[in-house]
Amino acid sequence: MEFTIETTINTSAKNIYDTWLSSDGHSKMTGGEATASKNIGDDFTAWDGYITGKNIALEENNRIVQSWRSSEFDEDDEDSQIEVILTENKGITVLTLHHTNLPDGEDHYKSGWDEHYFQPMKDYFEKKY
Repeated sequence: MEFTIETTINTSAKNIYDTWLSSDGHSKMTGGEATASKNIGDDFTAWDGYITGKNIALEENNRIVQSWRSSEFDEDDEDSQIEVILTENKGITVLTLHHTNLPDGEDHYKSGWDEHYFQPMKDYFEKKY
């Protein structure tokens, strides 16, 4: 199963990229404790350990690819993958998220991205910048 969703955030692509890949920034941006890194191959966690994964590909200020799994995945489920594409125009960024290789029946993650990432991110960046 896979899906693509998009949102517009009133900040630069650089701000989103740097915050997504910073433990402190990611935690503040989402409201859940996170560990993050700007190094390919490094592990990350988000939402107090509910989400875990690894950085697969990073293109500064443009693209983040990570393996991704939640604590709801069965042990024998493969990791899913997220690709975050940042497209900035005059200080406003369109964030496109493509989430692939989800276990069948896990379509609730689509609304979870909006509720637990996109909305808190919009609030965070409105206040911070």
